[in-house]
This record gives sequence, structure tokens and C-alpha cells, in this order.
Amino acid sequence: MGLVNAEIELIRANDLALFQEGYLEESKIRRVTTNALVDTGAYMLCINQEIQSQLKLGKIDDYTATLADGTMVTLDRVGPIRLVFSNRSTVCDAVVLPGNVEVLLGAIPMEAMDLVILPLEQKLVVNPKHPYTPVVSLKGLK
Repeated sequence: MGLVNAEIELIRANDLALFQEGYLEESKIRRVTTNALVDTGAYMLCINQEIQSQLKLGKIDDYTATLADGTMVTLDRVGPIRLVFSNRSTVCDAVVLPGNVEVLLGAIPMEAMDLVILPLEQKLVVNPKHPYTPVVSLKGLK
């Protein structure tokens, strides 16, 4: 399977909340549309410093991550971010990677939005089994 990329929109969730409460004009909501590498090996949404700056996202805390080469690094965790893909969205935090590196869309936000990869088409899509609304598994609830 080759690399899969997807266009996603990142919205500063605090701005969205202020707009919904009537304290901020819609035109003032900070948002960025970007092309992300769909990375099921990454757990979280990973953004770069440029996007953090554009959305004015403050640090929540430190996040320790293991890179692909096994190196452990401490990174900033920021948020909240409303992440939008197709007719799906979720609110999540993001890990900030140094510099202007590629955005990574990890497994946790993909699961929350019920997205799947079509390997033959090298595409990220809304789960065809649930085209209108995300369905998540809540095992243990009766």
C-alpha cells in the first residue's frame, strides 16, 4: 500500500465555542485547511508549529512520543481542535511536531469519525457501512 493523504480542516474549537455563545463573529473563527498524511501508526493528530501559530493554540501539557526510528521525544500537546473531514468531525488535541513538517492524521481521530482507508484506491473515506453518521463501538454497554 502506498501513502494515503487527505484534505482536512482544523478549526480552533475555543473560537467555535465563542461564536456559538455569541461572543465572536463567524469570520473571526481561526481555521486551516491542510493536506494530511493518513498514518494509522500514529495515535493522535500531529500538526506542525506553523499551524499551531495560525490557530493560536496554547500548550496543554507535555506529551512523550516514540518516533518511527525508536527515538523518544517530548512534544507540546495543544488544543482543543475541531477536525473536519467530509461529513464528519471530532474534537481532539494535537501533538506539535517541530518545524513545518507534514500533518499526520492518526488512528484515534479516524476512529472517532468512523473513517476507513481504501488501500487499492489509496484513499481515506467515510465508512461505507455508515455513510450518514459515525458509528462507534461501545462494548460492555447493554
